[in-house]
Amino acid sequence: MTQAFQHPLLRRFIGPDLSTLRIGKDKQLGSFGYDAWGYHAESVRWGLAVVRQLYERYFRVQAFGLERVPEQGRVLIVANHSGQLPFDGLLLGYALQTNPHAPRSARALVERFFPTVPWLGNLLARVGAVIGDPANCARMLRQEEAVIVFPEGARGAGKPYRSRYQLQRFGTGFMHLAMECDTPILPVGIVGCEESMPSLGNIAPLARMLSVPYIPIAPPFPLPARVSLHIGAPMRFSADAQDDEAAVEARVEQVKSAIRDLVAQGLDARGDRMF
Repeated sequence: MTQAFQHPLLRRFIGPDLSTLRIGKDKQLGSFGYDAWGYHAESVRWGLAVVRQLYERYFRVQAFGLERVPEQGRVLIVANHSGQLPFDGLLLGYALQTNPHAPRSARALVERFFPTVPWLGNLLARVGAVIGDPANCARMLRQEEAVIVFPEGARGAGKPYRSRYQLQRFGTGFMHLAMECDTPILPVGIVGCEESMPSLGNIAPLARMLSVPYIPIAPPFPLPARVSLHIGAPMRFSADAQDDEAAVEARVEQVKSAIRDLVAQGLDARGDRMF
């Protein structure tokens, strides 16, 4: 435990499990504890202590398939996106970092507008978020890191409640990276975040004025919906289709179908026959 956690109140807040958890073991940290993207292991430790309250008590998360996460080596963790705010990424990142089988300090690729928000950009960088640029992602994968990707982007996060659990169009960038960097893909279906902030629509003029993807008509705070995470079997794709966009899109559809099946499993488990 570092000197910063010697105070009894701090130790109690962080907890003995998080105080001793190996965080950032796969990161190339400088002498001040930061890496090239601003990741800071002790900031992550504090963030985990805060997110734990949401994970265990508010959203009461259940995670299935954590044993499928590789203990080391590059991996793209590809999930469906929803909930207006990025609670799905926070909860998935917490599950991966505290995974009893193989803890991973996963990155999360975020929309370009997040770093432009005062204070938020620095905070996100310190806890592992990186702008979703292909060059950033490729470099992290070549450093054998785990990277979380939401291929639906803002289309998924900002969709209205009437479109819940209907996967939006996936970008193809993650598939190009998986093939180029010889990286396995772990599909993840997230169930519950759709109900955490149900949106009736988007205030498009205000969103344009503020230069953000959407301004939802939604509750002012997330509702305590129970969330479940479903991690599927790893998927690998060879680089032979790198220059064939139709073949790339077909492979993206395979991943999307796997995620759709995982979401359906989660809905069936809670008795929701929405499909």
